[in-house]
Amino acid sequence: MNYIVAKYGIRTEGTHSDLVACGVRGFAPFVVDTLDQEPAMILHTDRPLSTDDYPCTMELSRFNFEMDLAECLLCRYEGGYIFTMVKGERKFIFVKGDNSNEVLTNVGVDGPIDAFLLRFALWLMFGLCIAPLGGIAIHSSVIVANGGAVLCLGESGTGKSTHTRLWREHIAGAQLLNDDSPIIRMVDGVATAFGSPWSGKTPCYRNLHFPIRGFIRLSQAPYNKIHRLPVLNAIGALLPSCPPAFAHDDTLQDNICDTLSQMIAGAPVFHLECLPDAAAAQLSFNTIFGA
Repeated sequence: MNYIVAKYGIRTEGTHSDLVACGVRGFAPFVVDTLDQEPAMILHTDRPLSTDDYPCTMELSRFNFEMDLAECLLCRYEGGYIFTMVKGERKFIFVKGDNSNEVLTNVGVDGPIDAFLLRFALWLMFGLCIAPLGGIAIHSSVIVANGGAVLCLGESGTGKSTHTRLWREHIAGAQLLNDDSPIIRMVDGVATAFGSPWSGKTPCYRNLHFPIRGFIRLSQAPYNKIHRLPVLNAIGALLPSCPPAFAHDDTLQDNICDTLSQMIAGAPVFHLECLPDAAAAQLSFNTIFGA
């Protein structure tokens, strides 16, 4: 099967290669018949793998996924990355070599597909593949207005989805592009936001892209106030929303910082201290679009 996400090709090969049929339905709008480019990621779904063959040389991230649904570990091995997800008696393994677009996994070898875990693992491995190519899956809620995208960022619970909902309710023509993990990259010198197959709890899987008009870092306050951040603060505002599992890998962090530096040269970053009200949405819209 072939897919295109953010103008990056994905090819899946082997058992359970049809991701939509496997239950990862967010990929449906991104299916294509053929790829006219070398894929950014080639996923081999039915490789028998053992962690013994890829001993960890550096632990990058260890975490419990979704209320202890699975124990996850991302490591460097000598020659690449290995990501494991352990759920009960099953261990899902994903391996990507350095300077390779091939991802090997045993997800299709034994037992039924766990679509929920597969969806997350695909997000992580796709992120590893596109980081050297200038792509980032950034945790944000993206609203589109006047032909441009605005990305709302912040820690969980700060009101990203609430703020984009307020735009939809109070800004004429505003529409949601993605509510959790759009892909951002430079396209012909323009910072661009793409819809993706990953949109959190909101099923918003739109195969569309728009130039980025601005980023907004949100924080709750008893008032509404917005200001543009200088360059160093701007990068600092964006980095926490990039994949946290990549933070301890120097190469991945360099890739991400290079891309962010290019983006903020043309797309301003703002800090919005706000209430969850219509006035906050109107303030950010007016600031970014000059209404």
